[in-house]
Amino acid sequence: MRHDPISALRIPDFRKFVAARFFLTFSLQIQSVLVGWQVYELTGNPLSLGLIGLSEALPALVSSLYAGYLADRVERKKILMVCGALLVVCSMLLYVVSMNAADSTSSATLQYIYIIIFISGIARGFFGPALFSFMPQLIEDKSLYTNAVTWNSTIWQVSSTVGPAIGGLMIAPLGISHSFLVDMCLCILSLSIFTTIPGRKLPQDTHSSNNFITNFTEGARFLKSNPALLGAMSLDMFAVLFGGATALLPAVAKDILHVGAFEFGLLRSATSMGSIIIAIYLAYRPIRANAGIIMLRAVACFALCIVAFGFSTHLYLSFILLLLSGVFDGLSVVIRATMLQTLTPDYMKGRVSAINNIFLGSSNEIGAFWSGLTASWFGTRAAIIFGGIISLGVVGIVTYTNKKLRESSLTVKQSK
Repeated sequence: MRHDPISALRIPDFRKFVAARFFLTFSLQIQSVLVGWQVYELTGNPLSLGLIGLSEALPALVSSLYAGYLADRVERKKILMVCGALLVVCSMLLYVVSMNAADSTSSATLQYIYIIIFISGIARGFFGPALFSFMPQLIEDKSLYTNAVTWNSTIWQVSSTVGPAIGGLMIAPLGISHSFLVDMCLCILSLSIFTTIPGRKLPQDTHSSNNFITNFTEGARFLKSNPALLGAMSLDMFAVLFGGATALLPAVAKDILHVGAFEFGLLRSATSMGSIIIAIYLAYRPIRANAGIIMLRAVACFALCIVAFGFSTHLYLSFILLLLSGVFDGLSVVIRATMLQTLTPDYMKGRVSAINNIFLGSSNEIGAFWSGLTASWFGTRAAIIFGGIISLGVVGIVTYTNKKLRESSLTVKQSK
């Protein structure tokens, strides 16, 4: 049969799902740019940028395991609605803090920002597993999983691209406070779209215990029995952890490239632009064979781009290198996400997604803290280069030690 590149998008509830996720990610990306810019203006210290990531990662790590258990025990849409409402409240609080920043000390404003980010980290810790496990419930035909994952990733990358660029563009004409107001409106729009998607009953589970510890252990055993999946998650985790140059972009823009808010927003969106390019390509030319080897090579190329970015002192070269890093990162993300959806049974998706969030989701924030810490020790450029080299070493280790990942493909027998 002829391949239909938009087969998943023909499902009405899936279209609503990706639209809601688009506006939510759009909002959170704008928020990330605004918070990073405001914090660096208040402190001028790269470590303060890393602390933003740490403030979000810690609660996400603590809540993720229980969130995965809950996503396999409670109707997933209900979790999405509660978490979405909490994220709206956090965006409102950031707007209020920015409005009153002139009447507060810098240290007080920073403290409020970190507390709000901490609360949003709790919401995102519960939101991730519910979102991951709710999406396949909207796709009755499992042969459409790969196409659905690709479009889900594409829409996410589009919002991740537009968000930082719009965030950077808004700062100068609107100011921080009114930019946070736009962020809040987008978050409310996302929540309103989620409300229009009918809830789905939980998949029947005759395999798992109701005990939280036993339940989580079952998810861990499942991953241990799938070394290709575990290797893919580990690879992305360490690549993101040590190759997270994005967190240092405010310092790169101001101190190395000597550019303003607009150029910063452009740089911030470059990796997502690259991911969009490869995701759209994969929608028309999906990967079937040699997926593991392709993923390993993609992460290696991503690490090389980060190392080269650390050496760059020119805006356009830096943009191109970040764009290419996004292409390679997007390729590995689609492969890993497809493996997760196709290899994981429906009744266990919440728990496996929670473990994946610990591996990958929080590594973004912890990677941001690591980047900020090493930048405060060695300088911004040295921190970026050092992180890229470590990521490259991780690829070598995983390639050598994980034969199952090297031999894996996406033509697997799908779980029921």
